[in-house]
Amino acid sequence: MAIVCSLIQLYTLVVFARILLEWVRVPSEHPVGKVRSALATVVDPVLLPLRKIIPPVRMGGAALDLSPLILLVGLSILSRAVC
Repeated sequence: MAIVCSLIQLYTLVVFARILLEWVRVPSEHPVGKVRSALATVVDPVLLPLRKIIPPVRMGGAALDLSPLILLVGLSILSRAVC
């Protein structure tokens, strides 16, 4: 059970890192861009279905994507239930 708990915590960190790196605008050839792409391949299979269900919140001319926040809350609930 400790392995499952560790994997959930690691995935939570990966999601959080993905959120933070989305704010950094660099080309995909840049090392940070490569890390962002690698994190996207791990996180996007879970985020994309959430994005289809949860529409972005409109704030004037911008939109706020709440799907990563919902994913982090879900991971927290899963972690508390399993661990």
